[in-house]
Amino acid sequence: MQRLQAYKFELRPNGHQQRQMLRFAGACRFVFNRALAEQKANHAAGQTYIGYVAMAKRLTAWRNDPATPWLREAPVHPLQHALKDLERAYTNFFAKRAAFPKFKKRGQHDSLRYPDPKQIKVDQANGRIFLPKLGWMRLRLSRPVPGLLKNVTVSMRAGRWFVSIQTERDVAQPAPHVTIAVGIDLGIARFATFSDGSFIAPLSSFRRHEARLRRYQRAMSRKVKGSNNWRRAKARVQRIHARIGNVRADFLHKATTRIAREHALVCIEDLAVRNMSRSASGTVEAPGSRVRAKSGLNKAILDQGWFEFRRQLEYKLAWAGGHLIAVPPAHTSRTCPACGHVAAENRTTQARFACVACGHSDHADVVGAINILARGHRVAACGEPVQLGRSTKQEPAEAI
Repeated sequence: MQRLQAYKFELRPNGHQQRQMLRFAGACRFVFNRALAEQKANHAAGQTYIGYVAMAKRLTAWRNDPATPWLREAPVHPLQHALKDLERAYTNFFAKRAAFPKFKKRGQHDSLRYPDPKQIKVDQANGRIFLPKLGWMRLRLSRPVPGLLKNVTVSMRAGRWFVSIQTERDVAQPAPHVTIAVGIDLGIARFATFSDGSFIAPLSSFRRHEARLRRYQRAMSRKVKGSNNWRRAKARVQRIHARIGNVRADFLHKATTRIAREHALVCIEDLAVRNMSRSASGTVEAPGSRVRAKSGLNKAILDQGWFEFRRQLEYKLAWAGGHLIAVPPAHTSRTCPACGHVAAENRTTQARFACVACGHSDHADVVGAINILARGHRVAACGEPVQLGRSTKQEPAEAI
């Protein structure tokens, strides 16, 4: 079977190459924004959507326009790919998978993609990569890059440049080397509780760095926007945000890798994280209640990275030959695994479960994980399709 896999490394460019990458990323941002502006103007005039081919012809005119001569200095393939990014954004919007495309801002997600592998060279022996109009660059090649090169994406985060190399290779059809099935209940007090009673303690990366981040954000707010001191303060804030994300990603990768290696079937809840973390502020006419408490809960939910946990677990299980089953989350922690009685009174506190019918008691998260595993077994036995969409029905936030 064919496997597409990306490998991300830090680049070590010289000063000229850094300036060139900033200019090329700015050119891609300009093309995206100008194409989006023309699409919106075209729609306002009552015209039909402009496809990629027609928009690519306009890109040629922009490159030859005396008003934008700097576009000719940038490689053309990344500029064309910026138009493809916009087309994909419109496709996701029309399919109701995403919001309407927005204009890109300088300094946010600066990147460019080289889609033609014929123009790219990777010298793994010497730890360097060749990119059009940038030349050879050193990179921290921490692991081999197997497979056939497909494309390369260059991006900047917190003042550091990274390269993501996507490859394609043939791998043997995976077969699980274990036969263990497990149910996982995700939460805040316990990040992941397993049906066998074990659990993974939460990392809460944002909460660990929150005080330091708040201090530097306040220092940044006292600077004159646009000044050198403001830029230095902004760079410190960006580095803290990058560290928070890196720590969370490392935690999730280690957890999902261990779970995928040790289990052939994993059952989880089909959580709608967006709905669960929605603000409770309400409107002026109908203001919400307990807004501050819900805000803290939302921050704690988003700090766990449940969606990314599921995404990583899904593809890692597929690579290992395992399966991921997402089950409806309704009443998983209110159903007695011994007698099947469902009642809100079964869960007396956040951690304690005590069935009012048969008296069975256990940790509430363990009960939820056992019920999740039982539902997953029923789905697998009945041959029902695995629903990887997002459910809209959720248990009350207090029960998490």
